[in-house]
Amino acid sequence: MRIIAGVDEVGRGSLIGPVYAAAVILNKSIKKKLLKDSKSLNKSKREILSKYIKKNSTWAVGKASVKEIEKINILQASLLAMKRAIQKLEKKPTIVLIDGNKVPEVNSYKIRSIIKGDQKIPSISAASIIAKVTRDKMIANLGKKFKGYNWDKNYGYGTKQHLKAIRNLGITSHHRKTFSPINKIR
Repeated sequence: MRIIAGVDEVGRGSLIGPVYAAAVILNKSIKKKLLKDSKSLNKSKREILSKYIKKNSTWAVGKASVKEIEKINILQASLLAMKRAIQKLEKKPTIVLIDGNKVPEVNSYKIRSIIKGDQKIPSISAASIIAKVTRDKMIANLGKKFKGYNWDKNYGYGTKQHLKAIRNLGITSHHRKTFSPINKIR
């Protein structure tokens, strides 16, 4: 029996925090029509679907820290987060399908990249939802400690409000200092 794992990452373009990836092997009973790219769903729908997916699949989350992002670059950190998610799965998949055009090197796994896979492959859509909900919750909680940056709304992306807050409040330890415009402010 073929076991397919879908993998996607989230947080590459954010100015703060880790990059997250999820790996998901769907149970046969899951309603695949419900699964869509996380970016096409509103927050409450993503949260409902994330719980549903977790109950009806084998899943794992991996991440790469801000220090790792700054040391090896965001692409390599994204691939590292994916590798960690894949390796955490309780079942070993027959094939791993990854959103995008790059794949992590994971020994003894058959891995394929699929451009726009989060829109085409249900297990990748499921991974995008779990990764986004997991990262968004972590960033929103971080925002409670670092008031004024509006991380509960912008999730660390470079919105006007976030950039204004950086100018007024400064750079935190959670900001990616190698990212523009952070690297120009220091």
